Amino acid sequence: MPDILLFLLDAAVSAVVGAVIVYFVIKKTTKKTEEDAQQRAAEILKNAEITAENIKKDRILEAKEKYLRLKSEFEDDTNKKKQIILQNEQKIKQREQQLNQMTEQNKRRENELETLKKNLEQQTEVATKRRDEAEKMHRSQVEQLERIANLTAEQAKQQLVEALQADAQSQASAYIKNTIDEAKLTATKEAKKIVIETIQRTASEHAIENTVSVFNIESDDVKGKIIGREGRNIRALEAATGCEIIVDDTPEAIVISGFDPVRREIARLSLHRLVQDGRIHPARIEEVVSKTKKNIDDEIVEIGERTVIDLGVHGLHPELVKMIGRMRFRSSYGQNLLQHSREVARLCATMASELGLNAKLAKRAGLLHDIGKVWPEESELPHAILGMELAKKYKENPEVCNAIGAHHDEIEMTSMMSPIIQVCDAISGSRPGARREMMESYIQRLKDLEALATNFPGVDKCYAIQAGRELRVIVNSDTVNDDTAGKLSFDISQKIEKEMQYPGQIKVTVIREMRSVAYAK
Repeated sequence: MPDILLFLLDAAVSAVVGAVIVYFVIKKTTKKTEEDAQQRAAEILKNAEITAENIKKDRILEAKEKYLRLKSEFEDDTNKKKQIILQNEQKIKQREQQLNQMTEQNKRRENELETLKKNLEQQTEVATKRRDEAEKMHRSQVEQLERIANLTAEQAKQQLVEALQADAQSQASAYIKNTIDEAKLTATKEAKKIVIETIQRTASEHAIENTVSVFNIESDDVKGKIIGREGRNIRALEAATGCEIIVDDTPEAIVISGFDPVRREIARLSLHRLVQDGRIHPARIEEVVSKTKKNIDDEIVEIGERTVIDLGVHGLHPELVKMIGRMRFRSSYGQNLLQHSREVARLCATMASELGLNAKLAKRAGLLHDIGKVWPEESELPHAILGMELAKKYKENPEVCNAIGAHHDEIEMTSMMSPIIQVCDAISGSRPGARREMMESYIQRLKDLEALATNFPGVDKCYAIQAGRELRVIVNSDTVNDDTAGKLSFDISQKIEKEMQYPGQIKVTVIREMRSVAYAK
């Protein structure tokens, strides 16, 4: 029993000693941990204070920079507003000065108007008195004339009208005689009848050719392909066709410029084929242009053959037939040459039939009369002489050769066929709308027309309207009365016929306007 107690006592003492040892160990460990935590906390606080100080400095710097920037912007804005205010003040001062000047001018004008008004009233009174005096004098003169001539005013007026009618009839007769003398091959009424019937029986369409053709495209993207890299495609196309290709800002269009219409047509068709094919490069361009030239040559021959068949002209040399086809692509003063030649051929055949001459030979000469204009080689000869030489070269009838060479009076006419060709060529080329006038000559003709009428006494203003087909003359109502207005229009028309050249006819209208003005005060 005592041993057990001792054992238990030892165990209890050991436990107490262990517990004490554990207590001191734990206390020491806890104290060290607490010291480490306090040290770390102090370091964190110190770092936090340093970071906060840095952030504070950065914010202060940013605030200062923003303040300076806003201050600068505010100063700039203020300066601009001050400048605008100064400018507005200057403008206001200038406008005030202008307004003052305008006010002074208005005052001066009002004074001038008042002066003019007074002068006008005085002149009106003087004019009224003079008119009354003139009427009294006129009545007294009429009475004196009636006493001297033993004629009443109505009888004298009747004699004057008869004298004017006789004068007008003589002038009209002279005009008719001059017109008949100037008309070629129309010296008799039968000849005039033949010309009129020939014109009425011949109808043809009219085409106008230009020196520019327009090729339409679906999209402007095609322009880049046509130009090519560094412009090589467009240079190759211009070199192959001999035309200038203009690619500008015109939407969906390319302009082809050149004086030779055959080359322009070749360029247009070549562009059409290249755009459809999509392969556009120098080698392909040369190939397409070469094929197009061959097709155009074939088409020219076909046009020539179809023309001679339509007109019933047989036995022409193939080269002449080819040149007739080339006429389709040539124009003269805006008139298509092939259409003009066909028209002249029909006119010549009709007129020759009416005169009892060889209609087929006349038609042949009319078709070939301008053949010299389409000779492809350079020549210094006039086209009529060149055409005559070509006709001789290809064994044409001597009458046809003479008609071709003499239709512009460059050689002597040796047969009745020659004047027929000349007249029919003039009829086809001079009809209204057949040929296009140059802008300069057209404007000059209008100016000359107005100047001619302005030179007549009593004319205030002249206006040429309706493309020069009508002339309106405004006259002074004080110097030209209703009776003399008709004579003035006749005199102006006579002078226009004698001194000017013009297509068609010109209508002369004399306008006399009377105005009576009064003021209610």
